Amino acid sequence: MTLLKNIQMEGTPALEKALAGEELSFKDGIELINEENLFLLGAAADKVRKDLKGNAVSFVASYYLNYTNICVASCPLCAFYRKDSESDSYTLTIEQIVTRAGIAINQMGATELHIVGGFHPKLGIDYYEDMIRALKTDFPDVTIKALTPAEIFYIARLTRNSVKEVLLRLKGAGLDALPGGGAEIFSPEARDIIVRGKCSGDEWLDTAYQAHTLGIKSNCTMLFGHIEKPEHIIDHILKIRELHKKTKGFTTFIPLKFSLDNTELERTEAISRESPATYDLRVIAVARLLLARTLNNISVYWVALGKKLAQVALSYGGNDMVGTAFSEEIFKAAGKNSGTSIQELSSLIKEIKRDPVQRDTFFNIIKRFT
Repeated sequence: MTLLKNIQMEGTPALEKALAGEELSFKDGIELINEENLFLLGAAADKVRKDLKGNAVSFVASYYLNYTNICVASCPLCAFYRKDSESDSYTLTIEQIVTRAGIAINQMGATELHIVGGFHPKLGIDYYEDMIRALKTDFPDVTIKALTPAEIFYIARLTRNSVKEVLLRLKGAGLDALPGGGAEIFSPEARDIIVRGKCSGDEWLDTAYQAHTLGIKSNCTMLFGHIEKPEHIIDHILKIRELHKKTKGFTTFIPLKFSLDNTELERTEAISRESPATYDLRVIAVARLLLARTLNNISVYWVALGKKLAQVALSYGGNDMVGTAFSEEIFKAAGKNSGTSIQELSSLIKEIKRDPVQRDTFFNIIKRFT
């Protein structure tokens, strides 16, 4: 029996619309996320993925560099941040950053530097300009993907510059792209509980919009598996879709599974367990179907999901494994093992009979693996 026939017999009208290539509404999204038959939902997402992206699964050789863990925000979702007075707080010097980047590039083969940190109250814009300029001087061929929209917004407020001025100065120093972090979940109903001292969802979207209009592309993310409701998931994805229609500035959408360990949400027992794998797969499949034909790269973040579940998620709409995440510290602080290599990612993809492809930040193919 064909997938379409199965959907006509057992699935929702939204699934039929998705397979027909129609753009899905908020109501359709709610139908999809509540679809009883997870396997049917996954099959539909996988078919749309195959139609749009073929059999390839991509990843980038990326080094994650966290320049500081000092943060004026105190988000209950975060295990990474420290206050300046804490003994394990740190801020890297420009020299330390360049040294670490050199090791990643020359010894690990990194083609991208993914640079994020906390909201440091004493770092002026000169620090970020000097960091980017020094990296670009020493490693001109490496992509510098640095500072999330949330960080850009904070730096603008702290230094009393406009978001546009901050972006222009950093672009002038050599900034190539922005990471997509800090989006969390846009709906204030959930965001106001899991985020404290960070920009609003609308401010994140506006900062991303301004970056895109200046020719600075970015990832986009969504944190799920905490206190959100189905409508918050759909609202978030559709806001990403609408912004991308205007700017074409996002490179990929990355649903990030919330990691509970060592967070305030765990200590206060606001959340007692992480989301089940079935929910994780459902969110990824729904993202594929809602974003289809608008933003066609759906990334599976193996650091948060674990490598085995990430393999399964590649059959629920995912076509990208994000990257090697060398030296990733944020999820590591929440108890997730983040070690891998280009060779291991390639093997994980081959195990599920898909074709591994190494890409650059902007999804241009660098290498195919046989």
